[in-house]
Parts: sequence; C-alpha cells; structure tokens
Amino acid sequence: MIRVTVLYPKTATSRFDKDYYLSQHTPMVKALLTPTGMLGIGVDEGLGTLTPGEPPAFEMIGYLEFETVEDLQKSLAAHGAAIIADIANYTDVQPIIQVNRIAKAIG
Repeated sequence: MIRVTVLYPKTATSRFDKDYYLSQHTPMVKALLTPTGMLGIGVDEGLGTLTPGEPPAFEMIGYLEFETVEDLQKSLAAHGAAIIADIANYTDVQPIIQVNRIAKAIG
C-alpha cells in the first residue's frame, strides 16, 4: 500500500484558505483520483507542537492512499496538472510531497 503525504509548511506570512481546501480542493481530488485508483484520502490540521503556544510546522497535511505506485502514477498522469493548478486558489506555499510505502498498520 502506498501513501502520498502532502505537507503545507506554515510560516509567519503564509496564506492558507482552510475552507477552500476542505470544501473545494479535497473533494475535487477525491472525485478525480478515486476512479483512477485512489483508495482513500485524509487531512490533518496542524495545531501546534508539544511546547504550549508554539505554532505547528505544517498548516495542513494531506494523505492519499493507493494500492501501488503504478496506480498513483496513472492517477497523476490523468489529473495531476488540474490538481497542481488548483493549489494557488488556497495557498501561497509550495507543498512538500513524499511518497511512502506503508510499512506496518498498527492498531
């Protein structure tokens, strides 16, 4: 199983429209990528660190799950450009994207 992690850094001057991301972008990604192999999508909102009052390193963290890297590549080939083009509608930061293999499910 493959998980794509999309991290949106938070800075003192970064802009992030959480409402747009949650109500427009995330549903668009789900609608586009589910038919081409995406199994699931999730979102975490950064609240802070273990130090009280310290801001989070990341505003939002998105997760996309696929059975294989090939399914991910097929989905991005079909719809990656539209997804990337939408980023400017909700943030001015460059997301950090990492592709991971889920090593072990715990729980």
